[in-house]
Amino acid sequence: MKRYDFLTSLATSIAAGSALFGIAGCGARAAGNVSSSGYEVTHTDAEWRTLLGPDRYNILRQSGTEPPFSSPLLNEKRPGIYHCYGCDLALFSSTVKYDSGEGWPSFWTVLPDATRTQADYELVAERTEIHCRRCGGHLGHIFNDGPPPTGLRYCIDGLALKFDLNPTS
Repeated sequence: MKRYDFLTSLATSIAAGSALFGIAGCGARAAGNVSSSGYEVTHTDAEWRTLLGPDRYNILRQSGTEPPFSSPLLNEKRPGIYHCYGCDLALFSSTVKYDSGEGWPSFWTVLPDATRTQADYELVAERTEIHCRRCGGHLGHIFNDGPPPTGLRYCIDGLALKFDLNPTS
């Protein structure tokens, strides 16, 4: 067996076992493990569960993801601002939203001082995870296959966002 085939098989087995037994994969955070240190908005794990509901809690607090093409915000085309569902911080302008064809709302940049990033090894290969800088909520990932001028694709879970049609700022 070639090394590439072995590593691919190993990664597939780990992912399948994780899904089957409900355990976190390589580098994934366990339930309630989003650290609250250094964030302006904090809640207990129980409070987050109540405030967010199960699907949003899974995404924002456990780094889950929604199924592709399932977000009502995917086809949102009106002018406005996208906010963090967890703390209402303005994150993205509709002027930088585009259709990546990947199944999640995509943006080519973020509003100033709105997010933090960290390395994510959940799928074995390194990715860049994006979080709300105010509450630490997981928003999605950043990829280097976006349009000009940044070349970035902020691939964001729609359930992590609120859309404000009439922003005041």
